[in-house]
Amino acid sequence: MTKNSAPTQKISFKQLERAQCGDSISLNVCLASLKYNSDGLIPAIAQQHDSGEVLMMAWMNQAAIEETLRTGQVCYWSRSRQDYWRKGEKSGNWQTLKSMKIDCDGDTLLLSVDQQGPACHTARRHCFYLVVDNNKVAINDAPMVDPDSLYK
Repeated sequence: MTKNSAPTQKISFKQLERAQCGDSISLNVCLASLKYNSDGLIPAIAQQHDSGEVLMMAWMNQAAIEETLRTGQVCYWSRSRQDYWRKGEKSGNWQTLKSMKIDCDGDTLLLSVDQQGPACHTARRHCFYLVVDNNKVAINDAPMVDPDSLYK
């Protein structure tokens, strides 16, 4: 921010609880008002747009959100690599954004996506293949392809 630029306006998501259907706020104000963690990240849940299947959870910062909205291709922030992660860039398994929703507290995003191929790095359709069943955890989904073939 330069000396002469005005600070970005913010809103409280509490203010929106009583908003009427059809009301709106500026995208810039909303993105600035999201509740990012201390690393500047917010959790994003990816859900298949036509089936409702939950595919994965990853992290986004404001720049990744803006890129996703601008390009229509989902971009996350990789905490392990400390770099942008454009879903499908290396594997070819793209996520195309259909819509983005923000939860009532402004601390989680829900991305409705069209997932091409596996969403998980294990080559499974989704990342939630470990199912807690009483005193054990069962694997309930097989890889769609050889995981070694995903990242060329």
